[in-house]
Amino acid sequence: MTARPTAARHTMQATEQRALLTIALLAAFADGEKADTEREEIKRIADSLAGESGTPALAGLYQDVLLKRVNVAQAAAALPDEGQRLLAYEMAVCVCDADGTQSPAEQAFLSQLKSALKLGRTQTAEVEREADAIAAVPVTVPPPLATATPAPAAQVPTADLDSSILNHSILNGALELLPQSWASMAIIPLQMKLVYRIGQAHGYELDKGHIKEFIAAAGVGLTSQYVEQFGRKLLGGLLGKVGGGLGRGLGSAATGMAFSFASTYALGHLAKRYYAGGRQMSTAMLQETFQSLLQPAKQLQTQYLPQIQQKARTLDAGQILQMVKSA
Repeated sequence: MTARPTAARHTMQATEQRALLTIALLAAFADGEKADTEREEIKRIADSLAGESGTPALAGLYQDVLLKRVNVAQAAAALPDEGQRLLAYEMAVCVCDADGTQSPAEQAFLSQLKSALKLGRTQTAEVEREADAIAAVPVTVPPPLATATPAPAAQVPTADLDSSILNHSILNGALELLPQSWASMAIIPLQMKLVYRIGQAHGYELDKGHIKEFIAAAGVGLTSQYVEQFGRKLLGGLLGKVGGGLGRGLGSAATGMAFSFASTYALGHLAKRYYAGGRQMSTAMLQETFQSLLQPAKQLQTQYLPQIQQKARTLDAGQILQMVKSA
């Protein structure tokens, strides 16, 4: 992946922030098939971002999008700067790819958005190639298991799994600190690979569909997770601070690292309990357990902040896709 300018270099105005978030929400609902839990999570995020930013213009943004009081053309018209238009398109591609490959409806939306933003194929080709490459990465880690028989508890490498969960959490926290909007997209496949490894260690060979269902059942939305990461970067002023260089202009702990460390850590330990127990938890129990794990994980996030920041400074753009493929 090569570095690109990340939006306009001047201070982004509230109207431009609103336009970018509007496009993010339009992209999130482009396929028309979001589950009720995902819709509620996106609404919570939109309300949270509006409350934390203190910008009255953001209030009711979710309803404006859901009730079709705003459209792509109107949002695009509020972005006069080419850098911001490129950022809007890059973000929309990442939102559409967050839960897997694009549906026909999402492809049609992105085509309409590209036209409204007045962007050509040469301007968007790299964005599309990078995001699609991350979305298409398989979760399986060779060599595959020969059997799906649950492993005896004594044979499960608990200490190794704990170390893997922590390392994935630190890496995902670092990715969220980076100013590039596509960096956050790598967080989701890394979470999926972590769940795969934990299931594998307990004797289960999982496919991407099962892992997505498990993550959704825990209450961790794939699309909503990316929308939140993007929104916090945008409103926190992280996007556009630097001209593409990684390891500089890192966001504050409050803005750039809202949930990725904690959500990854809690998800990993939830998976450990779930697969160790023979996949017996109900959806309600999964969600309740995830929330109980999330609070201590948020406290650990503060403890590991120096390691997360150091990891962010050492990440190289060209290595991110390779890390997602091999993690």
